Amino acid sequence: MRDPIYLDFNATTPLLPEVVDAMLPYLREHFGNPSSGHVYGRRAKEAVELARGQVASLIGCDASELLFTSGGTESNNLAILGLTRARLGSRTIVTSVVEHPATSGPVAALETDGWQVMRLGVDTAGVAVVPETLPAGAFATLMHSNNETGVLQPVAGLTSLARRADGLVHTDASQSVGKVPVDVRALDVDALTICGHKLYAPKGVGALFVRRGLALKPYLLGANHERGLRPGTENVASIVGLGVAAQLAARTLETEARRVEALRERLWSTLAAAIPGLAVNGAGAPRLPNTVSLRFPKVAGSDVLAASPQLAASTGSACHDGHETASAVILATGVPNAEGTVRLSLGRTTTEEHVARAATVLIAAWRGLVGAASR
Repeated sequence: MRDPIYLDFNATTPLLPEVVDAMLPYLREHFGNPSSGHVYGRRAKEAVELARGQVASLIGCDASELLFTSGGTESNNLAILGLTRARLGSRTIVTSVVEHPATSGPVAALETDGWQVMRLGVDTAGVAVVPETLPAGAFATLMHSNNETGVLQPVAGLTSLARRADGLVHTDASQSVGKVPVDVRALDVDALTICGHKLYAPKGVGALFVRRGLALKPYLLGANHERGLRPGTENVASIVGLGVAAQLAARTLETEARRVEALRERLWSTLAAAIPGLAVNGAGAPRLPNTVSLRFPKVAGSDVLAASPQLAASTGSACHDGHETASAVILATGVPNAEGTVRLSLGRTTTEEHVARAATVLIAAWRGLVGAASR
């Protein structure tokens, strides 16, 4: 049997050939430590700084405002714990009920330490409901797009409120960077998270934008790497890969977004025509162009996938996949049949043939399950 059709690009992406090619010299001959003063170290340092500029260019910040990390989870923890612990005065955090565990985890830890947490609910499309005002000096963290539904969140609206309340805003843009335009100046955020393996760079590398002038308290202690804010010898080869992936994303962002959105809409329309009652999570809200989260009627999403071994997809976040209960993200919207959810996320290697075959497989799986249940 040939490999399943991969429709789980929100979980992770393959490395682009250009990314692999760029990384190889730094795994072989250019193996120096960027902190070393000799030629091997200087070559590694130059490569890290080139990548810093490439990533910074993608999100519209200065290279000096970007730190390299081990990925989205570390970036979120560093932003949330580092900015709040460096901040005097208010001990209030504003967040949403649909955040990734990499955000909700550190928020919960601060709550245990006595911080007051204000969790924003969502509407039926999964969009966070922003209040009219924020508590004075509050720290807010809201994801840029939801990893399960693809719904874009009102980050700019939240930052507008934060500015009036002398607050700070962090956004986890792990799922957005490389798929839709993300500009830290337009969003007016104070910190923004990037995750390498969501945009065709390696796993184990990420970045954090922190606005110049903000105090950030590192939660890892060690040497003076990354301006003393993230100790540990830099992962040079993976950082190089992230830089090239960011450069490629910038070049192809608009055309690739149009292409995958057209494929996504073709997949949805084919499925909807054959499955009465099929619904989209996040319908009516702006969404990532590659993502469609579907609720199959009368069946569980996990059963649909079990009956579709020709596909590699998920019921929601890869961090939760395998759980039988419905996603907390979908439950928060209050829509019916949350347990019927299947997330399909497309990417650079998705073709028209993949979409057509995937639709055929899913339709047959659903019909088989409904037919078996009626007997």
